[in-house]
Amino acid sequence: MKRKRFTEEQIITVLREHEAGSKAGDLARKHGISEATLYNWKAKYGGMDVSDAKRLKALEDENAKLK
Repeated sequence: MKRKRFTEEQIITVLREHEAGSKAGDLARKHGISEATLYNWKAKYGGMDVSDAKRLKALEDENAKLK
């Protein structure tokens, strides 16, 4: 199975659908991810806006370069 990389915008969109009441299993099937991935995204990006998620990603990339 090919691994797909989701952008921060896509992740936030999926999480907003989940917050709106969609079931995790249904969302996972719709977007081709596992439920575990959905819950991992929720733990990492839950409650963030797209700009916050982009900032987090930029900081993670910067930290990786510094190591």
